Amino acid sequence: MGNRESGMDGAKGFGSCRSRSLFPISYAPLFLLLFFFAGTAAAQDAKTIVASARAQVGVTVRYDPAYARMAYPNGDVPLDRGVCADVIVRAFRADGIDLQQLIHDDMRAHFQAYPRIWNLRGPDSNIDHRRVPNLETFFRRRGMAIPNSANAQDYQPGDIVSWRLPNGLAHIGLVSDRVAADGSGRPLMIHNIGAGTQEEDVLFAWTIAGHFRWRFAPAVGKHRA
Repeated sequence: MGNRESGMDGAKGFGSCRSRSLFPISYAPLFLLLFFFAGTAAAQDAKTIVASARAQVGVTVRYDPAYARMAYPNGDVPLDRGVCADVIVRAFRADGIDLQQLIHDDMRAHFQAYPRIWNLRGPDSNIDHRRVPNLETFFRRRGMAIPNSANAQDYQPGDIVSWRLPNGLAHIGLVSDRVAADGSGRPLMIHNIGAGTQEEDVLFAWTIAGHFRWRFAPAVGKHRA
């Protein structure tokens, strides 16, 4: 599919995917900016995560793997652009979970446990959370990995799925609460593989490398399915 990383050197490259041509820049309306960063007031649950990911569709309209310095914690690149990992980071941050900080803290304490793909000598809060192999490692270290499956019913809204594309690059997306139109019950995936954030029927399009489920804290007085 012509996947290729661009604009990155060996030390700062992503190790994630790109598969489609870039779209023109489009800046997010103010109300969507506020939605993305209103995480402290949101309940931590899968429904909020899915809604936060879906809100990126039409806002994040390009795939941009350029290394960027950013604030820490709660740092980000402009919302009109990003990589596949940013879909996950932004969705969870809108629900009050900052994967940038969580991964950076874990890498500072356990750097040797993380992949050494990029010839880094230590953690980098600007990019570590934007690399799929690091997200996979963090979720596994937190005991959130569940078995990969070819059964669509085993994937719940809010689950995270990582893949390996035919060219070997890593990709990641979020399981939607919507399903394919063919009656299969196969959930759609919210992801960015080159055309900006999209909600598409791609769960089984590539080789699944990881399946993860965040452990949300039980809500007091609220039933969870």
